[in-house]
Amino acid sequence: MSSSFSLSSSALQASPSSHPLAPYGWDEGWEAEFAPYAEQGLVSGRVVRVDRGQCDVATADGVVRADTAFVTPHDPLRVICTGDWAAVDASGSPRYVRAYLPRRTAFVRSTSSQRSEGQILAANVDHAVIAVSLAVELDLGRIERFLALAWESGAQPLVVLTKADLVPDATGMSYLVQDVETVAPGVQVLPVSSLTGEGTDVLAAVVSDGTSVLLGVSGAGKSTLANALLGEDVMEVQAARDVDGKGRHTTTTRNLLALPGGGVLIDTPGLRGVGLWDANTGVGQVFSEIEELSADCRFHDCAHESEPGCAVLAAIAEGSLPERRLDSYRKLLRENQRIVAKTDARLRAEIRRDWKLKHAEGRAAMEAKRGRVR
Repeated sequence: MSSSFSLSSSALQASPSSHPLAPYGWDEGWEAEFAPYAEQGLVSGRVVRVDRGQCDVATADGVVRADTAFVTPHDPLRVICTGDWAAVDASGSPRYVRAYLPRRTAFVRSTSSQRSEGQILAANVDHAVIAVSLAVELDLGRIERFLALAWESGAQPLVVLTKADLVPDATGMSYLVQDVETVAPGVQVLPVSSLTGEGTDVLAAVVSDGTSVLLGVSGAGKSTLANALLGEDVMEVQAARDVDGKGRHTTTTRNLLALPGGGVLIDTPGLRGVGLWDANTGVGQVFSEIEELSADCRFHDCAHESEPGCAVLAAIAEGSLPERRLDSYRKLLRENQRIVAKTDARLRAEIRRDWKLKHAEGRAAMEAKRGRVR
């Protein structure tokens, strides 16, 4: 058994709670949900890792390995994942996960495959900690993507600017924080350095309540951050490349760990792609200032392109709204619409009708311009 799981077992023993699974987030709600399975003699536990048809589950008796054959449906969004609460049949060998409890939240992205399937990364998450390295130039568009998925999942996002020790100038750090805050309305932005300890106490206080998932690209410092929160080197860490400051994939599976200061942490592998998956509400939350401005547009279906009385374009003209924000907003909405349309026949038809209408209008405008309208 790995050191990460031995830490979790010690956390179970050290918990002052009367229920041995309390350090993993067990509460009265989960107990009520699990009651029918308890009557069947099944054992409750939380999934700490899933790997090739099997998973490790933290139970009252410690971490056990169980087969997932009964919870592997064809729908990729319904497969068991890290963070799920499982009902385990521990009477035989091998043990089997017979079911998992309904999820309170789920962090989902689209896969990089051509099948446009959703991939669930973590379940029952309260805080989505988005790690952004200050060793490389800020990619505000990528941060907006992560935030859209985080809001859509039902979790509260938090942007952590890692490797803050690389920006010794307080004024420069202030500008970086402000840049991120402009794309993260309603989200705390926290500079953190695992080397100096800056900000780690604040982050530890946030993640001590509920379940948090660490998200970010390779080299963002997620594993180093996890070690700082755990108080020891549990997660393997590799140095970033000197050429571009990017890191290698250190974490290869999603691992759930009980933190010594309270709370639960899910560390994830670096994400190369951050594709949206039915995240229209999340996009609206990220660009809340545009959504609010839209309410003052003359037309309720304003596309914010050239319509008269557009409050969004007026804000751009007066400088209160950066044009980059509108471009990013449009881009994410289009991408999300395409993803949803691939699984929604009615939406596909609506998009096709809109495209034909715009094409016809464009053609008529060109003909009028050329003087060929009779």
